Parts: sequence; structure tokens; C-alpha cells
Amino acid sequence: MSATTLAVAVRRREPELVGPAAPTPLEKKRLSDIDDQEVLRGHVPFIFFYRGRERQAGDDPACVLRRALGEALVPYFPLAGRLREVEGRKLVVDCTGEGVIFVEADADARLAELEAAGLRPPFPCMDQLLFDVEGSGGVLDSPLLLIQVTRLLCGGFVLGLRLNHTICDAIGLARFMSTAAELARGLPGPSGPLSWSRELLEARSPPKPAFPHREYDAVSAPPPPPAGDMVMRTFTFGPAEFAAIKGHLPPHLRDTATTFEALTAALWRARTAALELPPEDEVRLAFIVNFRGVPELGLPGDYYGNAGVPTGAVTTAGALLAGSLGDAVELVREAKAAVTAEYVRSTADLLVLRGRPAMAMPANLFVVSDNRHAGFHRLDFGWGVPVYGGASTANFGGSYLVAVKNGEGEDAVAVAVMLPAAAMDRFASEVEMLLT
Repeated sequence: MSATTLAVAVRRREPELVGPAAPTPLEKKRLSDIDDQEVLRGHVPFIFFYRGRERQAGDDPACVLRRALGEALVPYFPLAGRLREVEGRKLVVDCTGEGVIFVEADADARLAELEAAGLRPPFPCMDQLLFDVEGSGGVLDSPLLLIQVTRLLCGGFVLGLRLNHTICDAIGLARFMSTAAELARGLPGPSGPLSWSRELLEARSPPKPAFPHREYDAVSAPPPPPAGDMVMRTFTFGPAEFAAIKGHLPPHLRDTATTFEALTAALWRARTAALELPPEDEVRLAFIVNFRGVPELGLPGDYYGNAGVPTGAVTTAGALLAGSLGDAVELVREAKAAVTAEYVRSTADLLVLRGRPAMAMPANLFVVSDNRHAGFHRLDFGWGVPVYGGASTANFGGSYLVAVKNGEGEDAVAVAVMLPAAAMDRFASEVEMLLT
């Protein structure tokens, strides 16, 4: 049974707002100049599947999560507010304490049935497991987080959530949800409000970009392929697959290339080959580099805002495919190494100087977002860690790297890819050749 053919009936209660469980400051806080760029002004969906546990008092996951979310929103009180736009398209969060949207639901399915269909994107009945509540999808004046807890017949449950990306990144979201998970298990939460510190990522005055930042080139996005022709499929890479991929690298890279570098380079080349582009066509790779560890920026350890900037590589389809996998790995490495404190400040400067432009979306762009280290796969609300926890989808131009276990119980990476059907067949063949 495939994920797309499994039918799941979901009965939802009326949406409600869950606010902080204790009084919180009523104030306005400016987002950083990294937070409020155009590409982040939208909502990102995630999904988590949990097994049932032995019956015990207070065993309703919806009640447990509702209470824990209210308690977690006390130290994370800005998440209970609403975004407003002020001069220069600047975003501020109005800390009103109104709360996040919470939906309680029941499904006529067991986790085993969902597992048999494959707990990888595309998920069955995703629109029912994370229902788009009317009026919840705006960037401004709307709740920043939508959460749905769907109980399963077996005692397990599905946690779907959707985040306004301007308020925090994957790591920030995972930290908030980890706090809620600890509170759900009876552990103490933070003793007070967390660091906001968004002013550390404000543009300089005057702004002075020092890099070209090709990721923000003024390139209009072409129309995507027809939706009816698109196919989504998830590929899982474990230790054996990574060993096979790295076996294609020259000796000086085989032992030094990271999993991210080798996998991203391999995916980029396979996707480019699958699309059968003319050799002279420009192809771009973009990925988000987390800069929390750059000491010169001085971000506090509990920073939960967006702390990543796009970087990438530009070449032609012919050059990428004529070169080796090692050549592509070197391009990825060079792009990663470019992200210094000065690069981050230069990005903020450029965004402000150019009116917070959209990220360039040329025809042959592939964006990779690495969520493996956010901690989603460790979120335990008292039912153990999720069977799957992370991004719920992919799009034609981009994929997420999600930490999972493979069939042998080994640490692995799941990558959902979306391509036209014929290109997907070719992509799968390219991956298969890489792994043999």
C-alpha cells in the first residue's frame, strides 16, 4: 500500500488558542535583518509520528501537549504574539500573548498501517493530519505556530505543526519543542525568558555589503512544471550508502568529506543529469549554513532566531556532469567556507540595502536544507522518540535532509525529492548507479 493510496478519516475538534500559562511581558520586539527577509516570510510544515505506550494516568497526548505548550510559551513568549510590519518592511513581533493555534483530532488508523504505507514524504492525508485552519496562513497578524495532535487507534499519535519561518529556524523551533517535551515529561523548564538578541544581526549603518551574494540575484522564477506531472519520492541513505558514495571520491576527499558535502554534491549531480539540461545551461546549488558557532557574532547559546544564511555554487550543467563527484564536493566546500562573520554581516547589509529582496529562484536551482542536527528526531513528550520527525514535504527546487533510522535500525538520512515523473525515474537510476 502506498502513502498516496492509504485513506485516513480524521475528525477534528474546533481550533483553539493556547497562550502562555503565566503572565508574560506585553511589548514589541524587532526581528533581525536575517529573520525578516522575503524568503522566510511563509509557513513551513513538520510532522512527527509516535507509538503508543503502556496505559497510565493522564495518557491523552492532546492534553499533555496542550499543557506543555502553554508552559513552554512562558519563556518563549514572543511565539504567542503576532507579527506587524513597520517602516522599511521591517518586521516586529507584538508580544500580545494571544497564543498559538491548537487542534485536537482523532484518526481511524493505527501507526502500523501508516508504517506499512511508508513513514516518509509524501505522507498519506497530510492535509488532514495538519489541517489548514482558516485565517491561520498569513505572515502578518496571524498566529506564528499551528499545532495539531491526532490520536491513533493504537494509542500512538501524530503531531503536525506549521511554523512562521520569520520567528525562528529549524534549530530554534526544535529548542522550543524540546522545552515543551521536557515539561510534558515533568522536567523543569527554563528559569526565565530566553535571550532575544536579534539586534546582533541588524545591518550596519550604513550598510556595506562586501560579497556578491549571488543567492539574491535579481532573477525571476520561471513557472514550475505542471503539478500533475510531479512526483515526490524519499531516498534513504545509511552507512552502506554513504560508504558507496564516498567510494567515488578521490583519496584526499574520501576520508575528509563530510556526509553533508558528499550527499549534497551527489544529489546535485544526479538531479542535474535527471533533468537532461543543455550543457550550456547555468545550474545553481544553494544551501543554508548555520552560523551559531561563529564566535565573532556573539550569539548567545539559547538564541532561537534564524541563524543561517544561504550560500552556494554556480556552474553549467555540462561542467558539473563532465567533472567528477570530487569536483562537486570541492564546490560545496568552497561555498561553506565562505560563511564567516563578515559574510553574515554583509548578507544583512545587502538585504536592508535592497529592500529585503527575495532569494533568486532561477530555473535550475537546487536548494538543500540540512535539518539533521536540529534535534527533531529526539523530541520525546513521554511516548519515546518519534518514528519519524522532521520536514513533511519537498518542492521542485528544494529538499530537506532529515535524520531517520533505516530498516536495520542504523542512523540514516532521508531526502524527499520532487521531480517530473520521467525525470524521477532517471534520478532514481542515477542514485542507483552511485550506490553500486
